Amino acid sequence: MPANILIVDDEKEIADLVELYLRNEGYDVSKFYSPVEALKHLDMNTPDLAILDVMMPEIDGFELCRRIRSCHNYPIIMLTAKVEDIDKITGLTIGADDYVTKPFNPLEVVARVKAQLRRVQRYNSQKDAPEDIIDFDGLIINRKTHECTYNEQEINLTPTEFSILWFLCENRGQVISSERLFETIWGEKYFNNNNTVMVHIRHIREKMNEPAGNPKIIKTVWGVGYKVES
Repeated sequence: MPANILIVDDEKEIADLVELYLRNEGYDVSKFYSPVEALKHLDMNTPDLAILDVMMPEIDGFELCRRIRSCHNYPIIMLTAKVEDIDKITGLTIGADDYVTKPFNPLEVVARVKAQLRRVQRYNSQKDAPEDIIDFDGLIINRKTHECTYNEQEINLTPTEFSILWFLCENRGQVISSERLFETIWGEKYFNNNNTVMVHIRHIREKMNEPAGNPKIIKTVWGVGYKVES
């Protein structure tokens, strides 16, 4: 039975476009341009995942997310034109699972939907403990199975590359120095002018098709080290 996706966005063109792409992937879609109408629908129906715009009249996406979270745990993806960190933090703090900034590629939204539904399926099956999986921003890494996917694409990492990515993600929000990375992963003393970490980071980015000048996942903090945003 296909998953049912709820879309709530007062921008008709965006809601229609996301609906089209999701239906092409075989999902059932319940679409509303009004959050008030969406709430009436939710009184009688429970979707498998919700996609909510943040800036809407009458009830904004944050409030809609709060109301859903008061009684449901299904995944919620927020759509917004805002890019400030505080808006992202607000959405994630009140219970959103993911965050996509407009303008976006509809295929990215589809990939996020698949990732969230897959995570729910995995967690519900109890095949993997939550602490063995890191799942955010389209990236899923499983420490038990040594699998890594990014935006639905499998990433074939070496054991060392996997260990680096896991360590950075496990400590996301913190700046990790090259020295700490090297001594943690290799278990050896770090020496100045050692480019080993830099080379491995470059290889990981290349495999993830991350732009060298503006990577999305692993950020370079010049003169300090590397950071994965929380």
